[in-house]
Amino acid sequence: MSSSGGARAWVAECVRRIEADFQRSADTHLIPLALPGFPGVDLYFKDESIHPSGSLKHRLARSLFLYALCNGWLKEGAPVVESSSGSTAVSEAYFARLLGLPFIAVMPATVSEAKRQAIEFQGGRCHLVDDPTQVYAEAARLAREGGGHYIDQFTYAERATDWRGNNNIAESIFTQMARERHPVPAWLVCSAGTGGTLATLGRFVRYGRHATRVCGADAERSVFFDHYLSRDLALTLDCGSRIEGIGRPRVEASFLPDVIDAMVKVPDAWSVAAMRLLSERLGRRVGPSTGTNLLAALVCAQQLTAQRQGGSIVTLLCDSGERYRETCFDAVWCERQGLHDSAADHAVAQAMDRGAALPPWRRAGGLASLA
Repeated sequence: MSSSGGARAWVAECVRRIEADFQRSADTHLIPLALPGFPGVDLYFKDESIHPSGSLKHRLARSLFLYALCNGWLKEGAPVVESSSGSTAVSEAYFARLLGLPFIAVMPATVSEAKRQAIEFQGGRCHLVDDPTQVYAEAARLAREGGGHYIDQFTYAERATDWRGNNNIAESIFTQMARERHPVPAWLVCSAGTGGTLATLGRFVRYGRHATRVCGADAERSVFFDHYLSRDLALTLDCGSRIEGIGRPRVEASFLPDVIDAMVKVPDAWSVAAMRLLSERLGRRVGPSTGTNLLAALVCAQQLTAQRQGGSIVTLLCDSGERYRETCFDAVWCERQGLHDSAADHAVAQAMDRGAALPPWRRAGGLASLA
């Protein structure tokens, strides 16, 4: 067999392994959460923590690996490198091990030890950098010098996913909602990491001609919200997000503001407070980005109620809170990071249980009228 024939056979076997893994994994669950303060609104969490690699990023990693394989970018035995704040790297390490490829995750040194251990458990190696804005260049360097491939989630997330269907996250949500009280969601709410999931949701609702609106939730230390307002591609920050997995210090190619109907910028301390409360209500720990999603969903619920409309809201349970035992669930760590706000704990509960107004955080698009 020629060398090209051998490479094609290797790619075919890799695709088979990924597709077999997909068939073994049942669809993720849709969990309702009671909102006594909003009797006409039904809230659901799409539980992405039950994927084999433990987070929403499992879907992204699968798509990125298939995209790179079918483009001829991955080579047998050559390393795969990624710039990641944690969960994407865990999922990509899972798929790299499935294909027998070395994996290196380039990440800020501040990423939690639990996430580093999760990457190493999947067979990956962590390469830490002190400056979070340098993860991109360092990942490209390691791939180039090691003869491997920089998979680059921030560039390829939106184009690697089949947004028309094929059981993507949007199609799954609409299928699972079919027999609910309000089967077509009024809002889909999603925080932005790469922006790829937001792109899939926004494209799918347009393709399906649904009336559903899409709300992006942004973290405190991130440029996505300001880019949504200004469309300025040059926006940057000199620090990384404290809410792992979401928020970016630069505008990423996969963030598509034109497919989003509204955005909310949520203070980090409130995201952590919402994370704690939601963990209590669900009886298990969730991560801080899920707290961000909850708060943005509550803003959408407030608007539906103010407009005397009922409806359903679907958002994402991104990952398990067990990955944040030493960080967001540690009171001392939160105090040191400026992520403790005792008033927020009470206010989130009042919003859920009594429909109390949340602070007028920065809002844009279809939610701006409530600011």
